This record gives sequence, structure tokens and C-alpha cells, in this order.
Amino acid sequence: MPFSAKNAALPRRSLLRALGGGAVLGGLAGCGVPAAYVGPGERAAADLSASDKRLTWANWPLYIDTDDDDPNRRPTLEAFEKRTGISVKYTEEINDNDEFFGKISPALMNHQQTGRDLIVMSDWMCARFVRLGWVQKMDRAKQPDVAKYLDPLLRSPAFDPGRRFSVPWQSGITGIAYDRRRLGREVRHVSDLWADDLKGRVTLLSGLDEAFALLMQGNGVDITKWTADDFHKVCDQVEKYVAQGRIRRFTGNDYTKDLVSGDVLACQAYSGDVIQLQADNPHIRFVVPEEGAELWSDSLMIPDRARHKRNAERLVDHYYAPEVAADLAAWVNYVCPVPAARHVLADAKDKDTAALAENPLIFPDAQMRERLVIARDITSRERVEFAKRWNKIVGL
Repeated sequence: MPFSAKNAALPRRSLLRALGGGAVLGGLAGCGVPAAYVGPGERAAADLSASDKRLTWANWPLYIDTDDDDPNRRPTLEAFEKRTGISVKYTEEINDNDEFFGKISPALMNHQQTGRDLIVMSDWMCARFVRLGWVQKMDRAKQPDVAKYLDPLLRSPAFDPGRRFSVPWQSGITGIAYDRRRLGREVRHVSDLWADDLKGRVTLLSGLDEAFALLMQGNGVDITKWTADDFHKVCDQVEKYVAQGRIRRFTGNDYTKDLVSGDVLACQAYSGDVIQLQADNPHIRFVVPEEGAELWSDSLMIPDRARHKRNAERLVDHYYAPEVAADLAAWVNYVCPVPAARHVLADAKDKDTAALAENPLIFPDAQMRERLVIARDITSRERVEFAKRWNKIVGL
């Protein structure tokens, strides 16, 4: 089975490990630096796409299909280059949302080119770019496959209604993973994590953006419009569970090691990781709790002043053709943002590839889809206060 990109690098939804990063970003995006915001009329530069058939694309490591015999070849990308004559400089330079923000923010803040025509950021960072006016509106009339095939669940997140500035690259679910054989029972609710037979055998994600939504859903909160009171209630609860010894520790992606070893029996987890763990241990389950789970994305965006905007829009649309989306999904094993790709995989001659079409962690079934929600992001004004409280609880 293909290697999961999420296992190979730092979490896509990178951890906000220090208050300092959040404070700086909050100052820029909130009531701080007026010059940081870029108005709509100042975002575009002369588009050279018609005469200059190239573009530069920054992505995360191991987040695209590669050739089985040559990892330096990327079949779906090469197919685009061959079909369009557009040369793509593909760089795997994004290892952390905050780090990459710091790399390109000086240029964007000063209305300068970043040297990239396309970038991939996690939801909460996409929200920051959109609020700051640092990304350009895509011309959906020139992206017929995106318009036709984008999953309805992903079409209108709170930070970008109508997906004018962002298009999901891949999606995932933050839910609960557990070892059914070792635990000896099912897990169906967030509250099941606090049962006596799991005391000291549970982990939660340490990143504020990664952890809060599922815990709120356990309280019955609509995470599309959660409040500060909802957040502080979760913090009160987690503080209590820490004091009671119910939480073994807070983790990044290393929760997978604890689950495999048996040190942990249940944990907050990403769907993409669990697909890989199940290949070695079919007793590991992933559950979308009955109260719901968070659906998130890493999305493609075109930065301000990009010189090859039209070329970038064509590349984005290329990956929304069901046949291309199917090839990508078979390799990365995330939630595919193109439901129509499922039928392509189902018709594959290879039995293992065809089986991916029935995997609900790649193509959520109808029952699961009813419980998936995109959370409202943490605003810049909220982030400093919330990060300070959360980081104190988890020891960051």
C-alpha cells in the first residue's frame, strides 16, 4: 500500500508549538499592522502565462504520486506537462505551516512576488492568507472540473465561502483511533475516551488547531459557529482529565507509535495515518464519533503577484479530473476531494487498487458524511488568548 504522506513528514496541520508564532501572526492579521492587509486591487501582477509556459508549485514532502521505479518522476504531473506544454517546477519545501508563512510573508506584506505560483496550506493557515488578502481569487469559469467535481462537503468553509481563493488538494478526518482487540469493546462517542478502562491509555493531539474541534463536538457543539465559552469549557474538561490521570500524554503524529505498541488503547487521530496502521494491524479501527468529527483540507492557493496565474489555474483543474484524482488518491490515501474518482478506482484491474474505492477513509460513506463538518477557524484576535491557555495545559 502506498506510503502515507502524513506519516512521512511533520503533520500537515502543523502544531502551533509556541505562543510567539501565534502572537506574531495575530498581530499581523488582527488589529495590528495595517500594511499587512492587501486590497483586492493590489493582488494581481501581469500574467505571463500565455507566453511563458511554466509555473512554480510549492508542496509538502511525499504528497504527490511518484513512479514505482523512479521516485523523482511524478506521473500525474508529467501528464499535465505533456498535455499542456506547461513546465512545472515542483518543490517539496513546505514542512510546517508557520515556517513557510515566515518564509514568504515578507514578500507578500510588501506587495512583492514570492517566486511561487501555487502553494498548499492547511485550513487554518489558508484562513490567515485569505483574511490578509495574500492570495488571488481563482477564475472558476476556467476550472470546469473543479466546478463540477469538488465534493459538496468542501465547497464553502467559513474562511472561504464558495471556495473563491482556495481549492482542496487532499482532505482528512480528525477522529478517534483505537485497538479493538486490546480494548475489547467498541468506541462510538468522544466521551468513551474517559471511561475507566481507558484511564492513562489515551492521548490527545497537542496542537490547538488539531485538537479542539473534536472535543467540542463531544459536547454537542456545532463547530461551524463555536464560541469562546465552548473553547474554555473544553479546556476545563481537559484540565480535569489531566489531573485525574486519564490522559497519558499529548502528541504530534507520534501517537501512532503508542497505538501500535499498546501503550495507548485509544487516541485522537488522523484518518490518513490509520489506513497505514491497518495494513499491519487490522484490529486498529478509526471511528467518526456519533457526535461528529472534523473534516479538514490542505488547499491549493495562488499567492499575490504570481506571474503565472492562468497556468496555475489549469494545473489545479487538472487534478480535479476524476481519472487524475483517482491516481493521486491511490497513492496518498487521504480523503479524496473528488467523489467521482471512486468509480474510476472501482473499475481498476488491480484488486488492491479497486478495493480503495470501498475504503470509507478515502471515500466516506453516506452515514459517515452526515457526521463530517468543517470547523470555524480560530481568528487572529482569539489565537493569542486561546493558544496561551491550551499550550499551558499540554505543556508546550
